[in-house]
Parts: sequence; C-alpha cells; structure tokens
Amino acid sequence: MTSPVEEDKVWLITGCSSGMGRDIAFEALERGYRVITSARNPSTLDEFVERFPERARAIRLDVTEEKEVEAAFAYTLRSFGQLDVLVNNAGYGYLAAIEEGEDEDVRAMFETNFWGTLAMTKAVLPHMRGRRSGQIINNSSQAGLMSKPGTGYYSMTKYAVEALSEALVEELAPWEIKVTAIEAGPFRTDWAGRSMKRTRSPIEDYGETVHARLAVIDELDGHQLGDPKRAARAIVDLARCEAPPRQLLMSRVVLDAYRTKLEAVRTSLDEWEEVTLETDFPPEEE
Repeated sequence: MTSPVEEDKVWLITGCSSGMGRDIAFEALERGYRVITSARNPSTLDEFVERFPERARAIRLDVTEEKEVEAAFAYTLRSFGQLDVLVNNAGYGYLAAIEEGEDEDVRAMFETNFWGTLAMTKAVLPHMRGRRSGQIINNSSQAGLMSKPGTGYYSMTKYAVEALSEALVEELAPWEIKVTAIEAGPFRTDWAGRSMKRTRSPIEDYGETVHARLAVIDELDGHQLGDPKRAARAIVDLARCEAPPRQLLMSRVVLDAYRTKLEAVRTSLDEWEEVTLETDFPPEEE
C-alpha cells in the first residue's frame, strides 16, 4: 500500500499527449501522486484533469522553447509547491540511412530528444539540490544502447541522453538526487506510426540493408512485444526505490539484444587487448 509520503510526491512529465508518457501520467495519478502533465497541444490532456481534478494539471510545453520550459517548472511550484520527480519523456524517431539524412530534420530531432531533455533537467536541478532530494527519469531507448541501420540518427540522440544520465548519477549523488535512463525496446505505442519522421530522399542502393530493416519496423507496428502499461507501472515504481538502477531495460527484446552486444564487446576487448596495452608508455626499467 502506498504511504502518505509516497502519495505526496509531485511529478512533472513531458510528452503526455500519447504513448508511454500518457501511460506514465495515468499510472502516477491512479496511485495518488500529484502530476503536472504537459504536451505541445494541451487539449490532448483534458482527460487527466477531468478524471483527477484535484491532483492533475495540464499545461502547454514545447521542450525546445526555453521560455516554456521555465514556465512549466514555475507553474509546477505555483500549483503544488515542490517537484519530486521529473520524467523527460518527450521525443520522437527518425528513419533514414546516414547518407539519406536531412540535416534540418536531424537537428530538429536533437532539439527535442536531447536539448529539450537537457533544458528540463537544468531547470529543475537548483530546486532539487536545495531540497536535497529528487528523481530524474530519462526515457532513453534501446537505441541508446546499440545503433542499427536506419535508426542511426535516432540512436545518436539517445546516446547523448545516456551520456547525460550517466554523468548526472555521480554528479547529483551528494544531494541524493536519483537518475535512471529507461531503455525501452519495441512497444505498442505510436513511435513507429504517426510520431515517426522519415527521410524524404531515399537512396535505392540501401534497399537491401536499411530499407529492408525499416520495412520490418513497419510490419511490427501494432504487434510489438512490449506492453506500455506494464512499462508505466515499472517506471512509476522507481519513485519508491531507495537505490533505483542507472539503466532500466524494458522488454525481453532489449535484454537479449544488449547481452549479445556486450558479449561481442568482451570478445573484441580480449582479441585486441595486446594492441590496446601497447599504446601506453612502456614500464620504466628498475
């Protein structure tokens, strides 16, 4: 049973209009937490306020706009007086071979997926440090652990989120601020549907490699193994953890794929260990 202290926590969640962000918000509200829901189109958030009028608030928030980021945090404090959990969920994907990528579209994705996450994090940290408590949950991705054909640009944004999260874990430890990166694999959200951006300049030569993989992603849409509601439960559970993980993998698909990658990394390290060690200055002779 949730304790009164746990129920008193205040959450600020970005990207609540659909997908996992929406499920996380509902899960937190159903457990008794107070939640600031946000989206670029606040009309998509009406259901939160209708169902939980005392504990839910809905605001417009484009994480790429500095003034809106600052306003969202200020509104959180005006509404509930504190912030305990920030969930950086806003983001989207982009499908293209590296050669096919349009710079403008790639930069726009970075603005949301990485720079928006960074802006939200920096906005709340003075408050959390002052209270010597808090939690930041960054919705990264399987793509932040491994980069594959066709999703390389998306992976670049998520690798950046991984680096941010990993540094924050140690930087914020003195203030007992906890940080976790969520590594979700294929889930039945609209990530591969209406939210997805794609190259407008496909190159035929990538048909058997990149385009073939992207066709598999399209076919999988709606049949993914991952259940977003179960993922939301696991994410909200993190608010109760004394020592949450630095990374939380979501779905057997991610676990199996990451273990395979780690084994390949270990094999390569062993194979090239001699060359690696030869790059240091030789030990001084006695």
